[in-house]
Amino acid sequence: MARKYFGTDGVRGLVGEYPITPDFAMKLGYAAGRVLAAAEKREHGEHAAVLVGKDTRVSGYLLEAALQAGFNAAGVDVLLTGPLPTPGVAYLTRAFRLSAGVVISASHNPYYDNGIKFFGAGGKKLPDDVELAIEAAIDELQPCVGSKQLGKARRVNDAAGRYIEFCKSTFPNDFDLRGLKLVIDCAHGATYQVAPHVFHELGAEVITIGDKPNGFNINEEVGATHVDTIRKKVLAEGADYGIALDGDGDRLIMVDRDGTVIDGDMLLYVVARYRNERGTLGGGVIGTLMTNLGVENALKARGIAFMRAKVGDRYVMEKLEENGWLIGGEGSGHLLSLDRHSTGDGIISALQVLEAVIEQGKSLSTLCSELTLSTQVLKNVRIAKGFDCHASPAIKAKVAEAEAAMGNNGRVLLRPSGTEPVVRVMVEHSDTAIATEWGEAIAQVVTAEASSD
Repeated sequence: MARKYFGTDGVRGLVGEYPITPDFAMKLGYAAGRVLAAAEKREHGEHAAVLVGKDTRVSGYLLEAALQAGFNAAGVDVLLTGPLPTPGVAYLTRAFRLSAGVVISASHNPYYDNGIKFFGAGGKKLPDDVELAIEAAIDELQPCVGSKQLGKARRVNDAAGRYIEFCKSTFPNDFDLRGLKLVIDCAHGATYQVAPHVFHELGAEVITIGDKPNGFNINEEVGATHVDTIRKKVLAEGADYGIALDGDGDRLIMVDRDGTVIDGDMLLYVVARYRNERGTLGGGVIGTLMTNLGVENALKARGIAFMRAKVGDRYVMEKLEENGWLIGGEGSGHLLSLDRHSTGDGIISALQVLEAVIEQGKSLSTLCSELTLSTQVLKNVRIAKGFDCHASPAIKAKVAEAEAAMGNNGRVLLRPSGTEPVVRVMVEHSDTAIATEWGEAIAQVVTAEASSD
C-alpha cells in the first residue's frame, strides 16, 4: 500500500506548504498519539508519553508547538528536549522507556525545508505498517479527549548531557583520543552542543566549525554535504582528522590529515574490516543499491558477506535485523552498528572509525588504500510530483542501451527521492569517461520526459 505522507525518512517538505504546516503537524501529532498510545497503553490511567526533539531550524519552534498540541489532545504526555541530534532522540526514547520519539528535522536540507520523523518505543524507526496506521488515523480524526485525559508537557533540561555520556560509553574504556587534533563540523545543526564535548572529554584537541546556528544557516556551506569547508580547515590547522556531521547528526563524512575525503562507503569498509579482524563483525555487511562496487568486491575478497538494501537507512536496518547482522551503511554517511546504537549515529560512527585508526596505527587513507572504487556519476533531475520515471518507454530504452554498452563493468540506477521532488540518476563504471557520458545522456532523457509529462 502506497504511503500518502511518509517518505523514506518521515514527512518532509517546504515549510508553509502542505504537509509541513502547523495544522497538519497538529493532526499528525494527534494521529500518532492515538496509534502509539494504543500500542503502549499504560495501566492505572497513566498517560503514554513521547519525546520530541528538533534541529536548529527556525521553523522548529512552530512545528514543535503544533505537534505538542496534537499529542496532548490525544491524551499523550510530551517531553521536549530542544535541539538534540536525531540519534540522541532515539537513545532517550529507549532510555526513558517512552512510547515514541519524534524528531523535527530535514536532515541535510536547507533551513526552509523541515520534516517530522518517528522512532518507536525501542528507539528504532517505525516500520511501514505503523506509518500506514498513522496515515489512516490522520484521515479519520476523532474529537479531542476530555479535560481529565489531556496530556501534559515538560522540558528535559539535561537531554544533551545524557546523550554526551551515552556516546562516550560506546568508546572502549582502555582507549582515549589524547594526541589527536580534530576538526568537528556541526553544520550549524543539532550537534553543536554535543559533538565538541564528546571528543574533547575523550582527550582530543578539538577545533569546532559550524557551531553557531541562527535558525537559517543549518547546512549552509558546512557539514557532511559541503566537505570542502572542513577539508580546508583540516589542512590549515594541521589537524589529524576532520569529522563532518549533518544538520541532525546521523550522517558522517571524514577527512584525513592529507585532505582526502572519506565518504560513507569507505568508512563502512574501514569499520567492517577492523571488526572482522577482531571477531566482532557479527555476520556480514549491509549496503544499499548505491554502495560502490569497489566496496562490495573488497569485502568479499576478505570473506565478508555483503548484501544490498533499498536506499535509506531504515531499509538497511530491516536487512540487518532479517539476517541478525550488526553493521551496515550508506555512502551518504549513515552508518549503523546495532551493538552500539539502535539507529545511525554520526558521532558514534566517528568514534568507531577512530578506534580502528588508533588500534591499527594507520591513517584513514592507508586503511582505504586497497579499495579500488568505481566512478559513480550522480545526477539529480527535478520532476513534478507523481512523475514515474520507470514508466517512460524513452527512459527504459536509454537505460537498456547504456547497460548493454557497459556490460558487467557498469550499472545504472534510477531512484526517485523520498525526500525531494527529484529522480536520482546514477551510472557506475570503472572508466570515469564512460560513466560520465552515460550519466549525462540518461539525465537528459529523464529531463525531457519529465518536462513533457
